[in-house]
Amino acid sequence: MHNISNRASLKGLGESEREILSALAALEQPTLSVDEVLDLFDLSRQAANLMLSRLARKGWLRRLRRGVYTIVPLSSSSSQPVVENPLTVAMRLFKPCYISGWTAAEHWDLTEQIHNVVVVYSSTPQRKSIQEIGGVKYRIRRVPEETIFGTIRLWYGRVPVQMASPERMIIDILNAPEMGGGSRQTLDIVRAYWRGARKDPENLMSCAEKLGRGSVFKRLGFTAELFGDPDPGWTDRCLHGLTKGIALLDPSGPRGGPTASRWRLRINVPLEDGS
Repeated sequence: MHNISNRASLKGLGESEREILSALAALEQPTLSVDEVLDLFDLSRQAANLMLSRLARKGWLRRLRRGVYTIVPLSSSSSQPVVENPLTVAMRLFKPCYISGWTAAEHWDLTEQIHNVVVVYSSTPQRKSIQEIGGVKYRIRRVPEETIFGTIRLWYGRVPVQMASPERMIIDILNAPEMGGGSRQTLDIVRAYWRGARKDPENLMSCAEKLGRGSVFKRLGFTAELFGDPDPGWTDRCLHGLTKGIALLDPSGPRGGPTASRWRLRINVPLEDGS
């Protein structure tokens, strides 16, 4: 058991509060809401909300957003600690969603860059694309729910986290390089993927075909030939997915630069460090 002497300054709990807090802790969920209280206890919604609010004021819960809380660990010396596992919290706050971008690249050891922001792809409308919740920053990219595919379920305790597969992550950052940390880091991640031992070109192509974005095929084919040695049949499928017009390698970069006519792609960022 954790020693709670380091939280002696917190106000004490009444008998009903202890009972509710113990029951909520036993759920082992990253976040809690009034619905969990209503499922466990015969309380009105108003009474349940008041109970959660009171536990937060006493420092036993931390409010993450309106109506959503997390239990403060007994070992914490603060009533406002950073959430223990931001990925599990994301699964509850932004569902349906999955983790991708530079966060997935870090998970799959495809980058040495460390970011203090968690990238989440969610189909739920968000008021802000960058949010700080529980001491953690999240960058949320809204996507249609039908494009949530190509994920792998990982378990953190009893909580599942949907993580983009390496291939889905590559497609995501080729579609929106800013989610990979910008064009330079995105190219580094794609290079690490093609030169790694676990690359799966067939799965990569399947993800690209399912998403069906012409600009992605342009960046995918160009970077595959730049960093790897794709099979001619694979390359033909990539060429088949091209759309008319010239896309930018970096959509947020300058408009100028040489054109890779084979891929209908304007190379508007330097390649020296990534070639």
